[in-house]
Amino acid sequence: MLTLIAFAAQAAAQPQSGTEQVIDRGGQIATRPAVDVGVKKTEIPPVLIRAANNPYATAGAANCAQIRSSLANLNAVLGPDFQAGATTKENEAGKLAEAGGKTLVNGLVPFRGLVREISGAAPAERRLNAAISAGHARRGFLRGLAVARKCRV
Repeated sequence: MLTLIAFAAQAAAQPQSGTEQVIDRGGQIATRPAVDVGVKKTEIPPVLIRAANNPYATAGAANCAQIRSSLANLNAVLGPDFQAGATTKENEAGKLAEAGGKTLVNGLVPFRGLVREISGAAPAERRLNAAISAGHARRGFLRGLAVARKCRV
């Protein structure tokens, strides 16, 4: 579950080693209680807000250069796009540590689900997830538009 999109933008902008990814993910988990009680707000990047408003708009996609630019902006926030045939290697130890960390940190806030609803963290996360979904739809639309216009992306 994504709670802090800023970390995703940083990760997409710069390739990270496994250790750096674990440290970043640890920071996200550690700040979760602050997000849950509303002390730390989750910001939705402007590119995702625009995508959520109209993921299939042709404004800003008049030529190949604009399409490439829009795709780059989305990739910076969403991370790399799906690549057919690409395989990912999962770090099992890292996933176990992440699950343990989440369990520990989530237990720090009693009645976490209720607290998240009252503080506004749960609705904010739903808005963020909807914006991320719209960003994925926008990226797919732009890639399709690029293929139709024979753009190199």
